[in-house]
Amino acid sequence: MATSDNSSRIGTQTGSSPEPRLAVALAHSPADIEDAQRLRYKVFAEEMGAKIGDPATGIDADEFDPYCDHLIVRDLDSLRIVGTYRILAPHRARELGRLYSESEFDISRLHHILPSMVEVGRSCVHWDYRSGSTILLLWAGMAHYMKAGGYSHLIGCASVPLNDGGQTAARVRLDVQNYLTDPEYRVFPHHPFPFDRIQPAATREMPPLLKGYLRIGSRICGEPAWDPDFNSADFLVWLSLANLHPRYARHFELLAAQGEAAERDGIDLF
Repeated sequence: MATSDNSSRIGTQTGSSPEPRLAVALAHSPADIEDAQRLRYKVFAEEMGAKIGDPATGIDADEFDPYCDHLIVRDLDSLRIVGTYRILAPHRARELGRLYSESEFDISRLHHILPSMVEVGRSCVHWDYRSGSTILLLWAGMAHYMKAGGYSHLIGCASVPLNDGGQTAARVRLDVQNYLTDPEYRVFPHHPFPFDRIQPAATREMPPLLKGYLRIGSRICGEPAWDPDFNSADFLVWLSLANLHPRYARHFELLAAQGEAAERDGIDLF
């Protein structure tokens, strides 16, 4: 990935602002992917206590990684990777033989959209960079990726931690009822969380990633699954570009167009 200050780079932040200079791209080398896996381990295992990865190496890697594209946000001054998103394209899912979501859900009602659908996961940002700009860059990269590949749908698991006994997850479960898909797009968890025994939290504490998905027009595909490795309740989120909220549809197009302009200028993005 080039590290010039060319302002046509997608999402690059330049100038005298105290904000870090960041850029988004796909990982192109094994070293980039390994750095993204180290970030995932730091966030999910060390910070959140998930039972994943290898403590001896500090790397979170699984059988999906070789089949995925890895979207990364890099600090152009330190060159370290500070944000990442894992993307499984439909042709690679066919080669692998399954989606990650299928380990948690029966997704048979979504099979008709699989040829035009990408699956995303392992989204995380380093704790020193959790600003709106980093998330925006990840979305910019995703917008360009989907437009460049001609993809119309996106799915992924949005996790709600269960470290409070499930009260926040129970609250979120109630709050997303108005965002459910039509029945023909519902999925069914293999291991449902026993919410009937949980008192929902009194206040709404929806995770920022899930809140962002819903704001732009995503829908929830049904009851959440219980993921014991991450100690979370996972809601399957589906975004159809045809259902993007009008307020964000134009913005999505602009983000994708920035990526096209950067590639025309010879900047190595994707």
